[in-house]
Amino acid sequence: MIKQWNMYEPIPDLGSFARAIGQDEMMATILWHRGIRDAKEAEAFLHPEAQPFEDPFLMKDMEIAVSRLTQAIDKGQHITVYGDYDVDGMTATSLMLLNMRAMGARVDFYIPDRLTEGYGLNRQALETLAGETDLLVTVDCGIASVEDVGAMQGRLDIIVTDHHLPGAQLPPAVAVLNPHRADCPYPDKELAGVGVAFKLCQALWQRRGGHGDARGIELAALGTVADLVSLRGENRRIVKEGLRRMEEEPLPGLAALLEVANLTGKHLNAGHVGFMLAPRLNAAGRIRSARQGVKLLTAGSREEAAPIAEELDLLNRERQELERGIVQKAEEKLAPEEPFSLPALVVAGRGWNPGVIGIAASRLVDKYYKPAIVLTIQDDGVCKGSCRSIKGLHMVEALRACREHLLQFGGHEMAAGLSLKESELPAFREAFGAYAAAHLTADDYQPKVAVEFELAPEAITIPMVEELEKLEPYGMGNPKPLFGCRDVRAEEAVAIGRERNHLRFQLGTREHRVTGLMWNRAELAGVVNAEPCDLVYAPAINEWNGNRSVQCFVEELSPAASGRVFPGKETLRDIYRFLYGIQQQRGSIPFTAAGLTEACNRLMRPMAYFSMAMGLRVFQELGLVRENLEETGYYLPPPSGKMDLAASPTFRRYAGERGLENR
Repeated sequence: MIKQWNMYEPIPDLGSFARAIGQDEMMATILWHRGIRDAKEAEAFLHPEAQPFEDPFLMKDMEIAVSRLTQAIDKGQHITVYGDYDVDGMTATSLMLLNMRAMGARVDFYIPDRLTEGYGLNRQALETLAGETDLLVTVDCGIASVEDVGAMQGRLDIIVTDHHLPGAQLPPAVAVLNPHRADCPYPDKELAGVGVAFKLCQALWQRRGGHGDARGIELAALGTVADLVSLRGENRRIVKEGLRRMEEEPLPGLAALLEVANLTGKHLNAGHVGFMLAPRLNAAGRIRSARQGVKLLTAGSREEAAPIAEELDLLNRERQELERGIVQKAEEKLAPEEPFSLPALVVAGRGWNPGVIGIAASRLVDKYYKPAIVLTIQDDGVCKGSCRSIKGLHMVEALRACREHLLQFGGHEMAAGLSLKESELPAFREAFGAYAAAHLTADDYQPKVAVEFELAPEAITIPMVEELEKLEPYGMGNPKPLFGCRDVRAEEAVAIGRERNHLRFQLGTREHRVTGLMWNRAELAGVVNAEPCDLVYAPAINEWNGNRSVQCFVEELSPAASGRVFPGKETLRDIYRFLYGIQQQRGSIPFTAAGLTEACNRLMRPMAYFSMAMGLRVFQELGLVRENLEETGYYLPPPSGKMDLAASPTFRRYAGERGLENR
């Protein structure tokens, strides 16, 4: 699916702004795009390690929380840290344990089971803990547990630390630490759950030792990146310092995790954390027990940590297999409904692992770029689901509009969870689809990519890439800068990698050659060699045998505007005849759109990749072509009538734009 480039508005008097902040125009442009408007802001953004942490005692109830914890530590009372089963919760739990044990506290932890207990505080667990511990400290949860906390008053002291948005009423705890409290003056509101725990540890050390050097900033960095909070303000310092600590002197558990992820000795960035470390930890909470993640992160030696890291690595592979299986089953269920023509995707399966359905929903959004809800049907007749949205549809508002069909729901704009009775599933699917159709436009269904500005890859130099590294760490609120280049003629495109699934090609001029790399798109090699393309890329430095050169990691590759010829009726008929002929000969159509383009050019008639891809999309919307989910390719189901192109949303859109109705 071709992504539309989102270009920024021109910067007024760029030269003056660049001089004012002491940066070249490239860096000044990128900083302006991130909302930075003066030298002080630029300095804080580029050098977060030099910025002071905010005073933790500015957070509402911090004094009360520190006093109660200090009393518990000094009197030898038993403390339990109550965490969550995601990476933010695991790292926050581990951070509290690491620091409080260093203070001499009697402390252990509790994390609820995802399958049997669900998210947050639950009454049964609290009843049990009330007889075992003197003080409970929640991390990354508790702000919504008003009734459960209230039920424990007089029986168990509870300190709540959380970063989720509070409701109209706060839980009646001894202290509630949450920068989102309406009465909290703490200036940085974007901390992750582990960030709030980190501030509590800073305050404890200040009170007990006269300094604010909380242990485990690398844990705070890991949880902050994994929870997708904005990497601005204090989060930038936490992540930057934490990444450095991971490289130089990691905790035993992190060292073992780095080893199984093949990251030992490498320069670490937020991408390594988000895509390689966090998934291995998350796998524990998704399909086994998050306690294993905490045991790893709090391990006292490499010998203790190594087998746990190996176990998490195996669990992550199991999670990947579960995910692939659920996605395939979901697509099989959606296939008769022609998912490309639906306003939103709602799919349910019996017994699907609830720890993996959120990832499956994300995969459906990646492929179809439509809001997606994946549900597992439980034995008790209740469906529990995970939702992922696209820009333009606020998921919680959409669920609120369908609440008559739901048991409960909650979440954020782009992701949420819900539960409903199986008997309500058809009505909910219809209501949710109707809401999406009413609130999303054709433009909303067009995926987009933000491009800083247009720049030919051969114009990139090693000093420019080194300058860009000052913008790290990248993440929410600070995306990796991407540059665009139109109408590029690439050469020598080949498949690379152990499974020959990645793409490598050459860009630029003979004097300035630049290697382009694109992951998991090897099938485009023939198209890249044959047609001009538009590229969106991130520059990087390649080091090999002591030599350094510029290379480009391509994020988006699409046919150039000159090659985007939408097929008219005659061309669509030719494409269908071509597909029919292949199926008659082979029994199926074992080619990607790129492979079909090459074959058509060789065997039938000249055909642009865009025309073939759009033809396949139209036919899928009409139910004339379906994907073969067992292997890469397509198949033609038995025809059910005359081809009515007007029933295809894609054809209607392009026909209206380009006057193709009668062509």
